[in-house]
Parts: sequence; C-alpha cells; structure tokens
Amino acid sequence: MNTTIVRSVLPALLCLFMLAPAVPAAAETPLEPVAVTGKVQYDSDDSAIWVNHADPSKSLVLGTDKYEDGALYVFDLAGRIIEGKCVHGLARPNNVDVEYGLLLQGRPVDIAAVTERGRSMVRIYRLPDMAPIDNGGIRVFEGEALDQPMGIALYRRSDGNVFLIVSRKEGPKQGYLWQYLLRDDGAGKVTATKVRAFGAWSGVKEIEAVAVDDGNDAVYYSDERFGVRKYAADPDAVDAGKELAVFGQSGFAADREGIAVTRTSDGSTLVLVSDQSGGALRIYGSTKADENRYRFLASVPYRATETDGIDLSKEIRTPEFPEGVLVAMSDDRTFQYYSLGEVLKRIGEERNEGE
Repeated sequence: MNTTIVRSVLPALLCLFMLAPAVPAAAETPLEPVAVTGKVQYDSDDSAIWVNHADPSKSLVLGTDKYEDGALYVFDLAGRIIEGKCVHGLARPNNVDVEYGLLLQGRPVDIAAVTERGRSMVRIYRLPDMAPIDNGGIRVFEGEALDQPMGIALYRRSDGNVFLIVSRKEGPKQGYLWQYLLRDDGAGKVTATKVRAFGAWSGVKEIEAVAVDDGNDAVYYSDERFGVRKYAADPDAVDAGKELAVFGQSGFAADREGIAVTRTSDGSTLVLVSDQSGGALRIYGSTKADENRYRFLASVPYRATETDGIDLSKEIRTPEFPEGVLVAMSDDRTFQYYSLGEVLKRIGEERNEGE
C-alpha cells in the first residue's frame, strides 16, 4: 500500500499537535460506504488500489480471498467483480500491494504482488491485464523454518529500483521482515534478490499489515498487540537498521491491522490504521519538521467489520469520490469503498488525544 498526497489541506490539520478531549468513537455516527463490492467466495482479507492515470474512473481495486483454494479478486470502482481479471487457485493468498513503473525489457510496467502463504511464495502480476510475470512464483524466506508470508508492500526508490517487503506468520524478534530487490530476468519476467532482514517484533500475535510511503522512503508495519513501527524503506539508508518511531500503543480494542499512508500538501504525514475489533480507523499525524513524532488525531467509526487490510488513493477523483477513495476489508466477504474526504473531515470534528 503506497502513499498518496492530499492536495487540499483541511484546516484542522494546521492544529496537528493541539491537545483537546477526544470524543469516543462509539458516540459518533459511523461513516457509510459509497459502494460495497460483490462477495468473494471464502474470506476477504486485504485490498490494494491500482490507479489508471489515463482515466482514474477506470481504476481497479484488488482484494484477496484467503483460503486454501483462494483467489485474488479484481473490482471496478462500483464494486463489481471483473471476473476476467481475477486470479483463482491460489494457496491461501494473504496480502496484496501495487507499484508503478518496474522496468521490464526497458519498459515501465505496473505490478501487483500478493503473498501466497500456502506455498511460501509471492506472486507478481502485470497491471491492468493481471498476466503472471513471475515464472510461477518467487520463493521467500528461503532456508527459514518460519517461512509463511503474510504482509506485503512494494517500494519504488527515487532511482527507479523497485523493492518487495514481506512479513510472515511467525518470525524472530529481530529481522521479522525481509526485503527483496525486483529485477528483469532478461526475458520480461521478475526475479527477486534478498537485500536485508529487518524489523523488531514484540513476540505477541504477529505482523501482517505493511505499508510504504515512497515519497518519504518510509515503511510502517503493525505489530498487532504492541504498536505501529516505522523504519527506513531504503535498504541503503544510513539508518536502515534503526527503528525510527513507535506509535499507536493505546486506544485499540485489540489488534492493530491495516495501514494506509497519505500526506498533506505542506508535507505533513497521516497514517491510518484499522482498529479491527473497534470498528474504526485511528488516524495519526506527524509534521514535516518532526516527522518521527506521531500524534493521535481521530478515531473514525465506519460500517466495515473486523477489518484487516485497507488502502487509499487521493488520485482517484470521480463524482462518487470527489476527494479520493479509501477501501476497507469487511468480514462479510466484501470490501467497502468510502469517500476519503469524508474520512479526513472527521479530523476536524475530533481532535488530538495526545499519545
């Protein structure tokens, strides 16, 4: 899940660090979805958005159906299943992400990557046609006893190199995530080379949700019963092995799950995290001047239930989504689409329970 930029700055964001009593989420009216997708067959889990930059109204939403004989579903912006693009027969596909401009045979290609947990692999598909371009799958955590991949995020560095960051069902307390450099094998297929293992884990529950902010070279992940952790996404950064921030350590009903990141036009960062058992999104912010200090801004209740994965895009602007779209998984086998503008508006209604 990659970041997008909020170009219309809400007045409330100028007060990012003002402290005021928070209104409990239960006291607010839950946001209603603009659209709800068709149902997947088994168990909806994670989502990703591909923006059609030529015509944003033709953008796609991808969603995993996590089961032994699972699938990667593709939907339009009305929530309709595009059956001809869906990929079936995947062994417990868990999380999915999208990136733009991977060079294959000298041409930029947009890609979707999904963890196939049952085979300890990552699958790579070309967008928007969803053709496989991975020679049958990329083996991850090779040589490890704990090798079942879960979370996934793609990162495009400023030099054009594209990386894959993947978490797993279980792992060590240090080096829980592995990062791979993606390259062309010379025949237009994707290969992956491990470049580092990184990331702390509390030892409780697991790490599933991973999101990258390409513009700020930052990766965030949910240590589900502990907090949200931040590291440098660039494996060659001076502080690549250093944990840059920990936040979101209180206020959740149980697990911290899906993560989506966006930025305001003044460079401030917003991190949205799904409070799975709380039926809400918790929003945190940092300023450009103090980018590793995060404050709680709002809890936004919505109709999606037991949400795992979320994603957002500010680049999709349609009559239904005039300020962008946020997609949230719901445990009724669907994915729900929300107006991003309506989500962020709640920051102005409930301010800063300092954390």
